[in-house]
Amino acid sequence: MSALQIAALVICLAVTVVAVALFAKAIGRFTAVFRLGQPDPTRTDDKGARTATLFREFLGHTRMSRLPVVAAAHWFVMVSFGLLFFTLVTAYGQLFDQTFALPLIGHLAPFEWLTEVIGWLSFAGILALIAIRQKNHPRTLARRSRFFGSTFWQAYFVELVILGVVICVLTLRGLEYALGKADGESTATALHYPLTSFIGNAFSGMSTGGLEAAIVTVAAVKILISMVWMITISVQPTMGVAWHRFLAFFNIWFKRHADGRTSLGALQPLKVKGETVDFENIEELDEDAALGVGKVEDFTWKGLLDFTTCTECGRCQSQCPAWNTEKPLSPKMLVMTMREHAHAKAPWLLAAEGDREGLPEETKAAAEVALVGDTGYDITSPLTAYNPHGPDAVIDQDVLWSCTTCGACVEQCPVDIEHVDSIVDMRRYQVLIESAFPSELGGLFKNLENKQNPWGMSARARLDWAKDLPFEVKIAGQDVEDLSEVDYLFWVGCAGAYEDRAKKTTRAVAELLNTAGVSFAVLGDGETCTGDPARRAGNEFLFQMLAQANVEVLNEVGAKKIVVTCAHCFNTIKNEYPQVGGQYEVVHHTQLLNRLVREKKLVPVSRPAEADTANVASTAESVTYHDPCYLGRHNGVYSPPRELIGALPGVELREMPRNQEKSFCCGAGGARMWMEEKLGTRINTNRTTEALDTGADRIAVGCPFCRVMLSDGLTSKQSEGEAREDVEVVDVAQMLLAAVRRGGEPETATATAPEPEPAPTA
Repeated sequence: MSALQIAALVICLAVTVVAVALFAKAIGRFTAVFRLGQPDPTRTDDKGARTATLFREFLGHTRMSRLPVVAAAHWFVMVSFGLLFFTLVTAYGQLFDQTFALPLIGHLAPFEWLTEVIGWLSFAGILALIAIRQKNHPRTLARRSRFFGSTFWQAYFVELVILGVVICVLTLRGLEYALGKADGESTATALHYPLTSFIGNAFSGMSTGGLEAAIVTVAAVKILISMVWMITISVQPTMGVAWHRFLAFFNIWFKRHADGRTSLGALQPLKVKGETVDFENIEELDEDAALGVGKVEDFTWKGLLDFTTCTECGRCQSQCPAWNTEKPLSPKMLVMTMREHAHAKAPWLLAAEGDREGLPEETKAAAEVALVGDTGYDITSPLTAYNPHGPDAVIDQDVLWSCTTCGACVEQCPVDIEHVDSIVDMRRYQVLIESAFPSELGGLFKNLENKQNPWGMSARARLDWAKDLPFEVKIAGQDVEDLSEVDYLFWVGCAGAYEDRAKKTTRAVAELLNTAGVSFAVLGDGETCTGDPARRAGNEFLFQMLAQANVEVLNEVGAKKIVVTCAHCFNTIKNEYPQVGGQYEVVHHTQLLNRLVREKKLVPVSRPAEADTANVASTAESVTYHDPCYLGRHNGVYSPPRELIGALPGVELREMPRNQEKSFCCGAGGARMWMEEKLGTRINTNRTTEALDTGADRIAVGCPFCRVMLSDGLTSKQSEGEAREDVEVVDVAQMLLAAVRRGGEPETATATAPEPEPAPTA
């Protein structure tokens, strides 16, 4: 054995022992940190479905595919991590014997082909990822870069490690070919070295001893690169760009829905120590029980796993409406900050009380700082909003309250981080424990408590929208004793009952259902707010009060099938009322109307001339459609509204660049509709500008919140002379009503309602 071999063996084996020991210690530390979180017993059901979901997302790269080039490059780099592990084992053997081959596998040609193909594709993949990171670097794109705020030295380190390892793998293969050829080995042919024999030919002039020394040297370099990587990530538990390649498997497996649905729709109920908290058991709680999240250890273990898994890719940030309108909220940097804080505070939480005095000062500071408060950040430099060493808090209150809960971050995340649940949990603590929330929400909560609607209007006015309709609008409990007598309960919603623009949608839907022969009833003054704005603002108990009252009324009148026009009501009744005892079949009006059109119960006719109609909504030749977040991303309903528009004769649909799952929020969600937008630019103006840029005559919506926000944005643009005066914001139902034959019911109309289109899973 040569001196070179002895030196390589001593160095490589010593470094390996250190690396493995540190890696094992890091895994133990992760386990301890995650156990600091609150229990969540809902994450281990249906293990078969969870495993299938993991393999589907892992091998299919279903989330990564939103950026196809990145997805392809990442897939090969990802696969190489597992397949090329065998080359690391081979490298250790080559330190002893330069002709070493894996037992059993040996020089099996298919395995060698696979190794070389994956090696070259991984080489191309990592070069592509390096180029993409540089092309999208903040040095040129600033905030518009999805990598803005990411930890670049860590990304560069990982990229160079992968590049170095792959170069070593391919070089070793070439040297193995050259040595085998020099020794007359039968396997030293293009059959066994199909893509690296040309590298070996470059070493054809070297002696056998020189080739053996080269193999030892390159094998040692490959081992040392791998072990230095392992040591580095072991002492950097917050290095998500590296650790995600291990933790992502667990985070995906433990996602909320075993069948793989995105973790949107319903919010997770308020829990203490894994148990749901409601009015019935709140008196049983300990005095110091945290309602929501006020400290990092109040997050569930899944929340802590979420934070640690973040790979800092910035897809969530690039889609976030708050970040894109110059507000301090970045879902990515919020998660990064929580990760840093969790691991900084962990030693204090894990230490025995008597041992805490000996901890470093930075650990003690992390234990004492508030989770949410005033960080004293500079709005011109939003990164400072994520300073764990800020004067008063880890997360600035402006960060927390900028969220619209649109779900773009969750929908985009390739490792299934649940940002919205974490944000709302922190809001819950601020509202229920600290009473610290934007002043505008005080009026909202008061109106919901006293008048059961956000506008503080009288319940007697809930049926004003139905005045002068040419048919009777039946009221459940008065005109019909039980809802089994009609096809649907029409849930009007607060906006549909009180907001003047939304009333037009309510009337249009009622007229269309009547024309199609679909019978329905409403609750009238028995209907109250679903509680959506209260829940997303963090006032969980106000939500429960409203939701339980509504469920009681709905169950009393025998509601089974409900049609709604508001995307927020749709989501709440469909997905969240089952949490409080209400299980109903809920359909959005665009789904039901689309089915009625397809079954010829409603027949759109040619677009009438301007002079022939008083409803200008019918005269538009072109329309662009805005996807409501709570209809689209949260519930996966994208096709029915578009099919309805496509059924209108003479109307052209012009899609905005950001549509369907990438649709940009209107700015109203997360109770933001009742909060003043004081930071950055207005979200609704951003979206309105995008709609106007399509050149469409109408901006179609399927939610009254979206209608209010986009109408306000349009009015602002028109007042500034940046939009045509004839452009309008209308609900899809209005456009359909104007195009339907009005001379009487279609001949195919019957009194039997069709089954609604099932809502696609989110």
